[in-house]
Amino acid sequence: MTETFHEFVVQRAPALSRTAYLLTGDHQLAEDLVQTALARTYRHWRRIRDGDPEAYVRRVMYHQQVSWWRRRRLAERLEAEPTERAGGDHTDTTALRLTLTAALRHLTPRQRAVIVLRYYEDRTEAQVADLLGCSLGTVKRHAHDALRRLRAVAPDLLDATAERSTR
Repeated sequence: MTETFHEFVVQRAPALSRTAYLLTGDHQLAEDLVQTALARTYRHWRRIRDGDPEAYVRRVMYHQQVSWWRRRRLAERLEAEPTERAGGDHTDTTALRLTLTAALRHLTPRQRAVIVLRYYEDRTEAQVADLLGCSLGTVKRHAHDALRRLRAVAPDLLDATAERSTR
């Protein structure tokens, strides 16, 4: 049991960490979120290992993030300095990433989860509803409200993404 769980963690941890960062907007909170989700998954590993364990972990992450947000109502902050990457000029990419991160912070945890699932992980609305344990209409409403808010707080984000897709 432990070996298969360890293999799963080694293979899927990077992808889970990226999703956790998009959900939390903070590297340390993202690490905590992944660790909490994996600890909860380990308890049920025998039951879920033959199914889709990644979907289980992601569901735990989404629900845990909403739970943390409700309990603590943490004040969110932007990173002071963008991380440096070696080689090349990444100014546009860094600016786009910071704009997106700041814009995502204006969303509620449920809206953020819907946006991450729909547009980052490219899930269908039905899959998102199933993962979040809500109705299809709720997913559509959260997506609509989130996109409207993103357009309001970061209108330049649409221009930047359109510009990148034409390159």
